[in-house]
Amino acid sequence: MGKTLLLKAEVREHTGSRAVRKVREKGRIPAIVYGHKQEPVAISLDAHDFAEGLHHGHRLMDIQVGRKKEKMIIKELQYDYLGKDIIHADLMRVDMTESVRVTVPIELKGTAAGTHEGGIIEEHVDHLEIECRATDIPETVVVWVKDVHVGGALHAGDIELPDGVKLLSSPEMVLVTCHLVAAAKTTEQLEEEAPAAPEIIGEPQEPEAEQAPEA
Repeated sequence: MGKTLLLKAEVREHTGSRAVRKVREKGRIPAIVYGHKQEPVAISLDAHDFAEGLHHGHRLMDIQVGRKKEKMIIKELQYDYLGKDIIHADLMRVDMTESVRVTVPIELKGTAAGTHEGGIIEEHVDHLEIECRATDIPETVVVWVKDVHVGGALHAGDIELPDGVKLLSSPEMVLVTCHLVAAAKTTEQLEEEAPAAPEIIGEPQEPEAEQAPEA
């Protein structure tokens, strides 16, 4: 990993939905810090700085609360209903020498052989769960697709991971597949495939009129 990101945090004195809403209105992200057999601490982080750090691949961060600075990793993120903005983060204290379990995004690289055979690549998952030392967390796991032909697939167990990184996701989990593009059908083809209307035999009959009751 590159240089560790330093973020300054503020302790949240109040919790609950109303307090969290006020934190977000100030442009900050509510978060919980836990780990190392210490009591969980509710904090908030600058939303812009935190999002920028994620965008540049930071998963290990130095979080400073007052004069105290601790190394932490991102364990879980919650997004809004649009899946765009982060609304909450779970952070875990770590030691630089200990192994941690983290989720790392997948990065597809190369042009699949199947694309020259009339196929397209479909990505089924966008992350892998791995285990490694806190200092060795990769920004992404690179997945090369150049040898994938039409009808082929890549599984998690097929991926070569960096030294010191252990796969925790199922080796059988499908990452990408390559399949043929379905050709668009013409109007004539669709009409030929449409079921024929049922044939009506005989003349249609008028519904019987209701007879008036006898006087």
